[in-house]
Amino acid sequence: MMQVIIKKGAGEFKINNVKRLSEFEKGIGLMFHSREKCPAMLFEFSEPTRLRIHSIFVFFRFVGIWLDDKNRIIEKKIVKPFRICLRPRKPFYKLVEIPVNEFYKTKIESLFGKM
Repeated sequence: MMQVIIKKGAGEFKINNVKRLSEFEKGIGLMFHSREKCPAMLFEFSEPTRLRIHSIFVFFRFVGIWLDDKNRIIEKKIVKPFRICLRPRKPFYKLVEIPVNEFYKTKIESLFGKM
């Protein structure tokens, strides 16, 4: 597990307990995980992409944070279960998926306010 530092305005936002995914794991992501035991997941790409994501077989809400090559936020969304297609407006290099659970609650609230 690792820590991801996201640039938010002039400050930084740190997320602990993040799992860097292999190419195989990128195809699975949060699917079939339990909300409370699931770590945040980091998808990294060597080239900018506008890859679509979905939340089919993800039975809980999660936060998607799309980042540029300098870890600045391009877009962020709260993703509900069983959405077929989500894609940011701009190309990105990294995507962090954070389950909405007790472990990440304060981090998510600092991004979106009270949940």
